[in-house]
Amino acid sequence: MEQTMRWFGPKDPVLLQNIMQAGATGIVTALHDIPNGQIWTRKSIRERMKIIESAGNSDFPLRWSVVESVPVHEDIKKGLPSAKSYIQNYKETLKNLAKEGLDTVCYNFMPVLDWSRTDLAFPMPDGSKALYFHYPTFAAFDLFLLKRAGALENYSQEVVEEAKEIAAAWSDADKKNLENNILRGLPGAEEHFTLANFQEVLDGYKHISEDALRQNLFDFEAEIAPLAQQLGIRLSIHPDDPPFPLLGLPRVVSTANDAKALLQAVNVEANGLCFCTGSYGARPDNDLVNMVKQFANRIHFIHLRAVKKDPKQPKTFFEADHLGGDADMVNIVKAIVEEEGRRKSQGRSDFQIPMRPDHGHQMLDDLIKTTNPGYSAIGRLKGLAELRGIETAVKQLL
Repeated sequence: MEQTMRWFGPKDPVLLQNIMQAGATGIVTALHDIPNGQIWTRKSIRERMKIIESAGNSDFPLRWSVVESVPVHEDIKKGLPSAKSYIQNYKETLKNLAKEGLDTVCYNFMPVLDWSRTDLAFPMPDGSKALYFHYPTFAAFDLFLLKRAGALENYSQEVVEEAKEIAAAWSDADKKNLENNILRGLPGAEEHFTLANFQEVLDGYKHISEDALRQNLFDFEAEIAPLAQQLGIRLSIHPDDPPFPLLGLPRVVSTANDAKALLQAVNVEANGLCFCTGSYGARPDNDLVNMVKQFANRIHFIHLRAVKKDPKQPKTFFEADHLGGDADMVNIVKAIVEEEGRRKSQGRSDFQIPMRPDHGHQMLDDLIKTTNPGYSAIGRLKGLAELRGIETAVKQLL
C-alpha cells in the first residue's frame, strides 16, 4: 500500500515534516478555501502541489497522492436544475487536476452533514482521547436542541427515554459543546451551520427520498465517471459516516448492496470506492473482509481505522486503536495485499493502492496541543506503524 496521511493545508497544526517523519510519502489534501461548486484552477492546484513537494527532499520525496475531497454541491445531491452548472464545474476541476498529474479523487454524497460525532474528546482508559458517536445523545440533540419536526418518528421509545434523561442533565455549556461538535466541530467538513439556520437546510431535503437521492448519485456519476476514465482519474466515493440515516436524511452509501448498486449503475473502472473500514465497520451487517474481496478491483483508496460498537446499542461506537476495534484488520490488509499482487501481475505500474491511517487517538503531548479532532500527529503515527507492521508480516507469509 502507498502510505499516506491527510493534511488540511498550510493552517494544519500537523506539519508536512511531521507526516514525513511518520514514514508516509503520500499527502491527502484538498483546497478547502475554495467554496463548494467553484472550479479549482490549475494555478491553485499547482501552488498546493509545490508546497507539498518542497517539504520533501531527494532522499524522502513527498507527493500529493490523493485529492480528498472535491466536494459535491448540495444542488447536485438534491437534483435541482442548477445541478447541471455545478456538474460542469466539477468536470472542469477534474480536467485541471489531471493536467497537473493528480489521478485519485475522493468525494462523498452525504446530504448536508459530512461526518458526525457527539464527542470529540472521549476519554479512553489509558488517558488518551477518541472520537465518539453516542446515538441517544445525537437523538437528544435532534429532539431537544434542534427540535426537528417529525424527529420523534425516527427513534424507538427506548432511545427517546434515554435522550430525555441526557437532555435533562445538560448545562448550557453541554448544549453549546454538543451543538459545536455536530454542526461545526469536524475537520474537513465543507459547510458549517448554526441551530438558527440548520432546520432550513434540512428542509431542502424534505421531499427527497432514499431512492431519489440514490438516482441523483447515479446521474452525477454517469456524468463524471466517463470523463474521469478518459482523464485517467480514479473516483473514490467515501461511505456515509455514520452509515445509517440521521436527522431524517437518507443515506445511500452505507452497505455492500449500496456499493454494488453504484458500481453496476455506472460500470466503468474509474467509478470506484474509497474503502473506509471505520465507516462501513460501524454497521454490524457489513462484513469488511468479504467486502474488500468483493469490490477489490474497484477500490481506489483506503481508509484504515477501527471502531468499537456498543453491543447494547449498535448505533453507538467509539474510534478504537487501529488494531483494537471490531475490524479484522489482519485479513483486511491481507485481502488488499492480494489485490495489489493481482494488479502487479497484470503489469500495472499503479498497482499500489493509497492508504491512510484514518483518525487516531489524541495522546502524549498532543493532549496539550491544539489539534484537529481525530487528526493529531501521534495517534495517526501509531496507527500507521501498526498497519505497516501488519502489511510487512502479511507479505512475508504470502
